Amino acid sequence: MTVSLAAGQAGMVSAQTVDEGMVSSGAADVDPKDPYEGWNRKVFSFNETIDRWFLKPVAQTYRAITPGFVDRAVTNFFNNLQEVRNFTNSVLQLKGESAVVAAGRFTYNTVFGLGGLIDVATEFDLPERPEDFGQTLGHWGVGSGPYLMMPFLGPATPRYFSGLATDGFVFPSLWDNVDSPENWYARGVQIVDKRADLIPAEGFISGDSYIFVRNAFLQRREFLINDGKVVEDPFASGEDEDLMLEDF
Repeated sequence: MTVSLAAGQAGMVSAQTVDEGMVSSGAADVDPKDPYEGWNRKVFSFNETIDRWFLKPVAQTYRAITPGFVDRAVTNFFNNLQEVRNFTNSVLQLKGESAVVAAGRFTYNTVFGLGGLIDVATEFDLPERPEDFGQTLGHWGVGSGPYLMMPFLGPATPRYFSGLATDGFVFPSLWDNVDSPENWYARGVQIVDKRADLIPAEGFISGDSYIFVRNAFLQRREFLINDGKVVEDPFASGEDEDLMLEDF
């Protein structure tokens, strides 16, 4: 698995190329939610190789040498930075309560939680309400588009990727106040910390890992866009997994 933390260039195989390949091979119809599956699987394999030989070993070493309370503090610190994004997108979605929660969480955790190292806001009954611009687009009726597996970045859709880029490069962020090269060092720690947090979830993966990751990601995005409301899952099938991994 890879961690989606930055924006980059998206590459897609044209529908015409996919259709011609299906006709010539005599394969089944293209999955409407994953019309570029052939290409996506190649990128998934590439990402898995990078993860297996580089990112995962670093994350495993990080988990082995980092005390649990320090690991939790690092995660809390980076999560606290995301409250600015949560606040901005809550306002754009006209979610006044969520905006207040995001502002309250950032204030409590920054002031009383040692700069965000301790998540005191959750103890004050203010759990995180994650919001990003991809969710904002979905809130206002923008379709997700086809599933895409991005090199290095992992699972995405055009809507999700557009939101990721907007949150990272257009909207104000506390990261704007961090100069280089400290900015890159901090990003590196964030990526390793996030990957380390995903290691326990690997035990839930069964069957075709590509399908599992795809469905977990799509289900999670629908869950977030619908604010946790139970709706008919357009991505589930008899062989799909029901588990949603929160960190996708």
